[in-house]
Amino acid sequence: MTASRKPAVALVSGGMDSAVVLAIAREAGFDVHALSVRYGQRHTSELDAADRVSRALGAVAHKTVQVDLRSLGGSALTDDGIQVPTDDDGHVIGQGIPSTYVPARNTIMLSVALGWAEVLGSCDLFCGVNAVDYSGYPDCRPEFIAGFEALANLATRAGVEGSRFRVHAPLMRMSKADIVREGLRLGVDFAQTVSCYQADADGRACTHCDACRLRAQGFAEAGVADPTRYVDGAIG
Repeated sequence: MTASRKPAVALVSGGMDSAVVLAIAREAGFDVHALSVRYGQRHTSELDAADRVSRALGAVAHKTVQVDLRSLGGSALTDDGIQVPTDDDGHVIGQGIPSTYVPARNTIMLSVALGWAEVLGSCDLFCGVNAVDYSGYPDCRPEFIAGFEALANLATRAGVEGSRFRVHAPLMRMSKADIVREGLRLGVDFAQTVSCYQADADGRACTHCDACRLRAQGFAEAGVADPTRYVDGAIG
């Protein structure tokens, strides 16, 4: 930690949203400790991207913690027997809670981030949850962030002793297009990020899942060329 910068812990998945959050935290004057979680997701391409993004955007440290949510299942991202929703099955993004919701995932990941923050003497957590262009997950709502922040201040030694934890969710009210514009302003190389729920081993996207569709929508609405690499060999 530098003398003039406070430490913060940011959840970094390797996707576009968390990359922008890391850049926002850096601009706000924090020494960012990037945290990724290997929870049993379908592929590791996003975690590989998290390492690239953390180094490129100046995180002072990057840690990957393993939590085996695949042993619990209950999600298309942790159970290969549950199909990932795609654009050919007729579902509407944001209507209902999709099968890609991982039970308690954000609660678990923020809890791990909270533990690391306590060790670092930090009171600031950053995450990339968004309630505008999103898939309808209950743990991406403002109410969830407020509730977790209250919990953090009740459940920790630091909170009991008078420190005040804050959970920063700077993308909460932003559209995907806004996120693209903010990332470009901050110098985020979106080509280094991976958002696809079922990307291949090289990080190439499927084009059809909700994550791909929302990502493509963001670049289109921002009027910016999409740098995403797709499995058919196309770029954007």
